[in-house]
Amino acid sequence: MLRVVLAEDSVLLRAGLVELLSRVGHEVTAAVGDAGELARAVDADRPDAVITDVRMPPDFRDEGLKAALELRDRHPGLPVLVLSQYVATAYATQLFSGSSSVEGGLGYLLKDRVGEVTDFLDALDRVAGGQTVIDPEVVRVLLQQRTADEPLQRLTPREREVLALMAEGLNNQAIAQRLTITEASVVKHSSNIFMKLELDPAEGNRRVLAVLAHLRREVPPV
Repeated sequence: MLRVVLAEDSVLLRAGLVELLSRVGHEVTAAVGDAGELARAVDADRPDAVITDVRMPPDFRDEGLKAALELRDRHPGLPVLVLSQYVATAYATQLFSGSSSVEGGLGYLLKDRVGEVTDFLDALDRVAGGQTVIDPEVVRVLLQQRTADEPLQRLTPREREVLALMAEGLNNQAIAQRLTITEASVVKHSSNIFMKLELDPAEGNRRVLAVLAHLRREVPPV
């Protein structure tokens, strides 16, 4: 069971998320509609995880995202799962580059993913467990934006598949299961990827952040 603070300005979606989370055994300690209420609820309740929309009142820009980053500064390692209506790679970049610590789970999902209940709940569990989760559609767009990148052209089709799953935050075991290959093969492909892209062969969240840093380099906001 997780203790969750939820921030979503849509009353219907907020109620639906509370119902979904409660049904699977999580406790929603606060369900709020703006960034100010989110900050107060987290400071008071110290939850196991935060779920927040990007755009919140009053300006409906990135108030929820900024609040999440400020909360991570005040509560290092606080797991945060950010929901977005649109494939906005600039928001994803801001989330993962703006956090002052690589410790603690971070996630960025499209709201459409909430409808895929199993995927959504799995993402929440992974974020609460300290992992990084990025929506596959966001990764796909980042890769498309870098199709002319010469280092990426050095990768084999299988290595590109592994790279995409690495960027989503999957570990070696999960990648092996998704691609129906051995973990040893994933390790080999990962080593080739880091060598060809001249990245540090880190593990965990640092590996995801290294991949994202490469994918977002010199990419205009979307």
